[in-house]
Amino acid sequence: MTSDDTARPLPTRAIETYSALTPEQTEAVLELLAEAARNDGQQAVSEQGRLQLRHHMASGSDSFEGAGGRRAGEREGVSHLLLTVAGELVGYAQLEDTDPVEAPAAELVVHPSHRGHGHGRALGAALLGASGKRLRVWAHGGHSAARHLSQVLGLTLFRELRQMRRPLADLNLPDPVLPEGVTVRTFVPGQDDAAWLAVNAAAFAHHPEQGSLVQRDLDDRKAEPWFDPAGFFLAERDGELVGFHWTKVHAEEGLGEVYVLGVRPGAQGGGLGKALTTIGLRHLAAQGLPTAMLYVDAGNKAAVSVYERLGFTTYETDLMYRTET
Repeated sequence: MTSDDTARPLPTRAIETYSALTPEQTEAVLELLAEAARNDGQQAVSEQGRLQLRHHMASGSDSFEGAGGRRAGEREGVSHLLLTVAGELVGYAQLEDTDPVEAPAAELVVHPSHRGHGHGRALGAALLGASGKRLRVWAHGGHSAARHLSQVLGLTLFRELRQMRRPLADLNLPDPVLPEGVTVRTFVPGQDDAAWLAVNAAAFAHHPEQGSLVQRDLDDRKAEPWFDPAGFFLAERDGELVGFHWTKVHAEEGLGEVYVLGVRPGAQGGGLGKALTTIGLRHLAAQGLPTAMLYVDAGNKAAVSVYERLGFTTYETDLMYRTET
């Protein structure tokens, strides 16, 4: 969530909601996100949100698919809100209502040169209306303007997501010790998809974003330029998947990421997570990357402690706000 203050709304402002965007609309939104990221120092919309922009655009205003008549690119439960002033795109919000329990989640951004005119508040109000006033909103980086907007909208802080980093130069970690009977190999696209999705869902049953991934989400990530199965490690016991460490390389930033690390319930507590972390970090270091990063919920004290012992420190914090329930 990247916003502005609460000056008087402009009369030419309009907000339209779409279930899928045309290629032209998608390009305009991506340009807006890129300009905001250059100004703010981080993305206002998460990777998942950007994937849903790039891979699920409509091919045209009259293009449909399936018996249900949904537009090509439409994803059930996902809406895109475009805010324009005199026909110019100056604000964007994405609303995802796919969790059967949690309130709908949103992210929003206003173009840096159009802040200070109440556009963030207008988008926030539209999101509240679309969600029936049951709303969760991410503020990536936790900037003061986003905190102010959350107060204006009547939202309260309830979740902190830490980005942690550590240097990879001269990486000196003990050799990984795998639990008895466990072997590690790399991911084979197509062959391992279903098994990985099942273990990911079990390992992150408590995590609404990660645990709800389906084949379409995995396919989106496999289609990204950064995807490399050589950095996607699977731990097996007796031919059954029990854990994984999926790494990611951000080449332009010179960062290696502990992208997703999971251990199946029942296989936890034996040191597998630590061993997989070490294997992944060694792989990233071997690519010549100077720094490793990861995301972890601040409330997961055990995981934070493990990563701190591995040399990670907090770099920045993303905040999530929500309506009172």
